[in-house]
Order: sequence, then structure tokens, then C-alpha cells
Amino acid sequence: MYTQSITRTHRTAFILLIDGSGSMSERIHYGGCAMTKSEAVTEITNGLLFELIERARRNDGIRDYYDIAVLGYSGDDEVYSLLPGGRTMIPVTELAALEPRMVRRTIECLQPDGNIALREVSTPVWVEAEAAGQTPMCEALRQARDLAAAWCAHPAHAESFPPTIFNITDGEATDCTDDDLIATSEQIKALGTADGAVLLVNIHITADETSRTVFFPSEEETNLPNRYASTLFHCASIMPEVFDDAIREIKGPGAIPPFRGMSYNASADELIAMLNIGSISVKTE
Repeated sequence: MYTQSITRTHRTAFILLIDGSGSMSERIHYGGCAMTKSEAVTEITNGLLFELIERARRNDGIRDYYDIAVLGYSGDDEVYSLLPGGRTMIPVTELAALEPRMVRRTIECLQPDGNIALREVSTPVWVEAEAAGQTPMCEALRQARDLAAAWCAHPAHAESFPPTIFNITDGEATDCTDDDLIATSEQIKALGTADGAVLLVNIHITADETSRTVFFPSEEETNLPNRYASTLFHCASIMPEVFDDAIREIKGPGAIPPFRGMSYNASADELIAMLNIGSISVKTE
């Protein structure tokens, strides 16, 4: 299980759910800079989309190794595509063919002598920051469930590596109970292909820098900071063994699997690593 390499014949899918509720306007420190949660999350999301394009790049151009959906959720029960043109799910070749807005930003670079140098770089922006309204997380998960179900039901995907869903949020769902959220997540995890079940990874970000970090917790790490983190833990998938080494590289060699696809109060580096472990580390051919 979870052994199928990603090829144009056996592609996979990535579905990103982005919390755009009003609380995402809270400020946090990310990459050494002060910004809102929504700005940090969209910066990471755009970085992941760029990485997915580059990972699909070969000498003959971009290859269709995966399909991509990015859904935002906010308001009362609003779930909407954040991709240009409102497309729900597109192949990576179509994403690469778009002309995203380019922004210049300053990044810190570590020099060989240990000093920090500042460098300006241009980065593409497919997804813009949003922060307004409530948190209809359950409806977002339902729509992700339906997208994943339709994708898995396609005969061409029968033996493919299953879809991975990333849910990036900073708080409590406002459109359901905890039990409803867990039930919907179980429906998602019951879907799959011949290679394995759909993976659901929950990323809980917080402005509380004093709270401890939870990062791909094992079953022994169940003393979570609050009820919302506990709910997201139970909603998340148990990560396949194929990712164990990559997770141990971040957590330390003493970490004992199985690990849950969940984080709380993760640092910027850990958050990027989490997205990479769930997507970039899958072998492509």
C-alpha cells in the first residue's frame, strides 16, 4: 500500500483547504517577519504550488503528474475555489500555464561565515490572503470529500497513489459539532484507490508562541493543548509507513510511529516540512 510511483499514467491529486475566516487576520511571526496568519498561510500555499510545478518539470516540459484543487472557506457556509478563474481542480500543466501575479520580497540567506544577508526575490502568487467571516470547516471537508470521491472513482486513477487533503486552519469549525467534523473526516478516510486510502492532514496554526508544538504526533502524544487540537488529531489520517523516515528526520530518530497527519503551533520551517512530507517526498517517475 502507498507504493505506487506518480507518473502520467498513475497521477495523484492534492486538495488544499484554506481557512479564510476573520480570525486569520491575527498577526504571527513567520520566517522572521510579522504578518497575519492568512498572509503566512497563502505564502506557504503559493510556495507549495510552485514546488509542485517544479517537481513535475522535465526536459520536455511540465508533465501531468497530479491534479490540484485549492478551496477557501469563510462566511456562513461559503466554500470557493482560490485558483484563477474559479476552476475547482486542474492538472499541474494548466496551473503552470497560468500567469500568476509576481511579487518581490526580501528573504534572509545564511552565508558560509554564519552572517545573514538579505536578498530580493520574485515569487509567483496564485492564491491571495483572505480573512473574513465564520469558519465553515465541515462544509469544506464535505466538498473535499466529494472531489476526492469523484477523482478516485475515475477508472484512470484506480491504481494511483490516493489524493492528499491538507486542511489549514486556526480554530474551531462554526458549522458543526466536533462529532460531525470527525464523522465527515471518517468518510474522507474511507475513500481511496487500490494503492491506499485518501490522506487527510490537519494543520492547526496559532498566534500563541508560548504553547508547545505538536508535530506529526504519535499515539502516545495525546495530551493536546485544547479541544480543537484534539478534534483535529482524531480527524487526521495515520500517516503511511512510506513517510516515517521523513517525519523522523524532522522529529528526531527517537520518534515512534505510527504518526498522525496533524500539527499545532508548528514553526514556519516545520509547517513547510509538513507540506513537503505529505506531497513532495512522493516519488515521481
